[in-house]
Amino acid sequence: MPSIKVVNVSAHQQAGALRLLGRKLKRDKYLYFLAIPGMIFFLIFKYIPIWGILIAFQEYSPVRGMLGSPWVGFAHFERFFANDQFWLLFRNTLMINLLNLTLFFPLPILFALLMNELKSVVYKRIVQSIVYLPHFLSWVIIAGLTFILLSMSRGLVNEVLVNMGMEKIQFLNDPDLFWIMLTVQSIWKETGWGTIIFLAAIAGADPQLYEAAKMDGANRFRQMWHITLPAIRNVIVVLLILRLGHMMDIGFEQVFLMYNGAVSNVAEVFDTYVYRVGVQQGQFSFSTAVGLFKSAIGFTLVVLSNRLAKKFGDEGIY
Repeated sequence: MPSIKVVNVSAHQQAGALRLLGRKLKRDKYLYFLAIPGMIFFLIFKYIPIWGILIAFQEYSPVRGMLGSPWVGFAHFERFFANDQFWLLFRNTLMINLLNLTLFFPLPILFALLMNELKSVVYKRIVQSIVYLPHFLSWVIIAGLTFILLSMSRGLVNEVLVNMGMEKIQFLNDPDLFWIMLTVQSIWKETGWGTIIFLAAIAGADPQLYEAAKMDGANRFRQMWHITLPAIRNVIVVLLILRLGHMMDIGFEQVFLMYNGAVSNVAEVFDTYVYRVGVQQGQFSFSTAVGLFKSAIGFTLVVLSNRLAKKFGDEGIY
């Protein structure tokens, strides 16, 4: 008899939960309708293509398809790790991402803090519009502007250097400047856009905390250090974790457009390698294995960094 009561109570709870779910679906049905296009997009372009990673373990042939292609196990991974270019690709990809992480990632935070200190609403909106604008420019335009400014022949910067009595600098062909140039491009293009998230997080800070700090005699810097930064700490941690998940990814367009023979030793990264091997040479299985390796590294970094964040008392991403 007691066991029957437990089953009945459990069934009653499940029925109540279903009724509650039905009421919520009926109440918010229009919101769910709005979410349907996004769900379809992710289903078609994000989840269904996951099955494509199977060809990393096959000798894939477009004629035979995934079901008819022979299985080769980890042969493509072994070939990739034994390749002489593996460590070159790993070094270039990692160093460019480390520069972005150390130089680019903190700038939207700093810029959001500075924007928050502006008193004039009109001036603040003007500055926001100016710094947001580069985000909407394609990498083709960014590369074109870079060539116009830094070209050896008629570049604006080199013309200024010559007029000042200095020698021209090979910005575009100097391997020592290539990584810095990519980082500066990313900073100019995305810093303004990245501040949107942090400004939104700052807007959620309790105004009463600022009033109490003013009464205690805290200046603007103290208020920023003890109120604003702690208010956006969780957002910073979440974005940092997500950024670590892309440590093996670099925007293909940016590197490909700036690539030339003089800087090939420092410009060849996983993304350009996959393009050359997978698209140009038709080695689909091998290039898929390279992409799967990148994803595995990114997933591992996300899990480890999220666990570390939780140990320090932050929420993390899950």
